[in-house]
Amino acid sequence: MITIQKTITAIPKKNQLIGLDIGSHSIKLVEIDYGKRGRVLKNLGVIGLPPEAIVEGSIKEMEIVSSAINNLFKNLKIKKKAVATSISGYPVIVKKITMNTKDESELEALIHEEAEQYIPFDINEVNLDYDILSFGDELTDVEDKEQQDKEGPEQMEVMLVAAKKEIVDDYVSLLELAGLKLVLLDVDAFALQNTFEINAEEMEPEGSFALVNIGAEELGINVIKNGVSLFTRDSPYGGFHITKEIISRYAVSYKEAENIKLGGTGSVKDKEKLKEIFQSVVLEWVMEIKRALDFVASSYPDETITKILVSGGSCRISGFQQYLNRETSIPVEELNPYANLIVDEKLIDPMYLKFMAPQAAVAVGLALRHIGDK
Repeated sequence: MITIQKTITAIPKKNQLIGLDIGSHSIKLVEIDYGKRGRVLKNLGVIGLPPEAIVEGSIKEMEIVSSAINNLFKNLKIKKKAVATSISGYPVIVKKITMNTKDESELEALIHEEAEQYIPFDINEVNLDYDILSFGDELTDVEDKEQQDKEGPEQMEVMLVAAKKEIVDDYVSLLELAGLKLVLLDVDAFALQNTFEINAEEMEPEGSFALVNIGAEELGINVIKNGVSLFTRDSPYGGFHITKEIISRYAVSYKEAENIKLGGTGSVKDKEKLKEIFQSVVLEWVMEIKRALDFVASSYPDETITKILVSGGSCRISGFQQYLNRETSIPVEELNPYANLIVDEKLIDPMYLKFMAPQAAVAVGLALRHIGDK
């Protein structure tokens, strides 16, 4: 069920999927229709979740989350039942490996054997999927190219994805409880990459791009070039860390802390202490991103990251984008999930669209999937 980003093509209505980004803080839904003019953003919505309903990708309150999904579908008057969603974090391992070139039938048989070397879980406890990225001269890793020159047999790069079966089963059960069908389970990083492909459709972007997604509990990084992922990493950093610090230092409720985080500082007396909280957490995010980009630079010395595109509900935290730009010396901008989508502003309020843009990025990438997609 795990899938990897593929080229976006027009699809018939019967094969279209609802994109459902099930996060630890909220659930985001996107519906896209294909008309004569192109892709149409038909529906966009979000519904909040209570704290700890979902923790580190694990669904702790199945009934509560299922009810929230039902309410979201009901409020948006959506009749479709086929859903694409995604997972990330510790239950998922994404690893690019290099193997001697095999045909598809041989690869299918050998992939489990190869995967055991790279996956820190019992191989019988995971679902596996893979995608062939490149062959021979197309190899992206410098060391792999040098190794191939020495060894002789042609090599190929394979993106290996493994997800813990218990987590996959939980998401299947969750959507069944909500009266829906999970058709496609993706990885956040690749769903986001799918959204980026919308931006790249009408241009030929030069260099590599870093996609950075900051949610409530996770910070995801995906560095891509020409539609191929060079590096991915999920780290346990997110907006909830700010909320927890505010709760701890000001002795307020979760709801009050969230309000303060979002700018409602009326009840806060010590504004300098609040500023320190934001600066401290933002510094952690930026240093984590910088470490990842430094690793990419050392692994791919011939590649240049030309832009960092940020998304996620926490990417607009005050000072984050400016500080990231200053520390990396790379241009930073928000990823526009609506690029090359037709939006009827009579149906969806433009202010709401703008507010939701960072949060909608993964859900848009999921909604661009379709039944039959690998």
